[in-house]
Amino acid sequence: MLSDTEYRAVVEFVYREARLADEARYAEWLALWTDDGVYWMPATTDPGADPDKHISHIYDNRGRLETRIKLLQTGYRYSQEPASLMRRLVSNIEAAPADNGELVVESNFALAELAIQAKREMHWWVGRTTHRLRRVGGELKMCRKKVVLVNAAEPLPNLAFLI
Repeated sequence: MLSDTEYRAVVEFVYREARLADEARYAEWLALWTDDGVYWMPATTDPGADPDKHISHIYDNRGRLETRIKLLQTGYRYSQEPASLMRRLVSNIEAAPADNGELVVESNFALAELAIQAKREMHWWVGRTTHRLRRVGGELKMCRKKVVLVNAAEPLPNLAFLI
């Protein structure tokens, strides 16, 4: 079990991570990751899914995340030009220590995206996120983020941003 102080730090981290992504503050968002970080969004809701054996919407290491962000910032990523306006709600944050000293943090989210590029459509992205956090130089960092959408196995509209 986490102390109240540690739990508050985890909650603040999760909220900050969501806000930085919503505001397209990608350099700051990327700084929240460890060098060996992995971002995974399976194309299934199966809890036993393995990214090496199942299809994924996103399965990126740190280098690929950096490339994805550079593309978003070029102005030539027409699927996000102009960038979608987003806000996410995060709730039901549960945190527990893992055997290796990391923290496993699970939460629910609902993300509203106003895709203003063409049709000005409102999209809702809803699911569960699992963060694995570790302390690096005294700061919490993400070493893994798994996002399971409620509709993960369904055809999805453009996913040219980071959930």
